[in-house]
Amino acid sequence: KNKKGEILMVSTYEEYIKLPKALSLEQMQAIHKQIVSEVGNDPDALELYNDLIKVATRYAAIRANWLLMSREEKMEQDPSRTSCHNSVITHFNMLARYLKQQGKTTAWRDELGYEEDDSYNRKAIGDFACYLAFVNGINAR
Repeated sequence: KNKKGEILMVSTYEEYIKLPKALSLEQMQAIHKQIVSEVGNDPDALELYNDLIKVATRYAAIRANWLLMSREEKMEQDPSRTSCHNSVITHFNMLARYLKQQGKTTAWRDELGYEEDDSYNRKAIGDFACYLAFVNGINAR
C-alpha cells in the first residue's frame, strides 16, 4: 500500500480466469455475438441494448477503480457500486425479456446465470458488463 492506503499491484487476465465463474474472453465474445445477433436492427432492442451499455460502462468505471481505492473509499462507494450492479442485472433481464417476446432464444441470458442459483453468477454478470464497456471503448477510437 502507498501512503494514501491504496493497494499497489498489477492485475492480470491470468489471475482473473482462475476465479470462480470467470468467463474467458472467448466465452464473452460468444455471448456478445449471440446478443448482437438477436438484437439485430430491431429499434426497441437497440434502445434496450444501448441503455445496457450505458449502465455497464458506468459500472465498469466503478469496478476498474476498485482496486485503487482505500478501505474508506470502498466503504463510501460500496452502496453506489451495488446499486449500479443491480441496474446492470436489471438491464440484462429487460433486454432478454424483450428479445424472448420477439421469439429469440436468449440462451445468452441463461449462460450468464442467475444470482438466485449461485451468488458467483452475479460476479460473472458484472464481468461481462466490463467486457461490454471494453468492446465499446475500443470501438470508439
